[in-house]
Amino acid sequence: MSIEVGSKLQGKVTGITNFGAFVELPNGSTGLVHISEVADNYVKDINDHLKVGDMVEVKVMNVGTDGKIGLSIRKAKPEAERPQRPQRPRHGGGRPQTERPENFEQKMAKFMKDSEERLSTLKRATESKRGGRGARRG
Repeated sequence: MSIEVGSKLQGKVTGITNFGAFVELPNGSTGLVHISEVADNYVKDINDHLKVGDMVEVKVMNVGTDGKIGLSIRKAKPEAERPQRPQRPRHGGGRPQTERPENFEQKMAKFMKDSEERLSTLKRATESKRGGRGARRG
């Protein structure tokens, strides 16, 4: 029986570390469930969720060329059991949808203005540290 990415299997927890749990799969191979893949919420201590000898359902996330198998307990759960996270808006954050996007010339003008303001502030700060407008000491 070969391990395929995406398949769901029953396994037995054989070891627990601070970064995850090792699970023995039906074909005798062992995979790792990273601590971030144990539960849908934040897991501070994996021992609160798993014990050695527990039978768990896991989903195969990846199989490395070196034979390492990445597993997930939380993704093995059916969609209905998983809590839904609120969708955050993608790019643009709180910008109203009715606002038109800037064209290139507007963006360039805004960039040039900001750049000139920053450059003048930087020049003022640098000149005051030197003791005036390029005065030479000597």
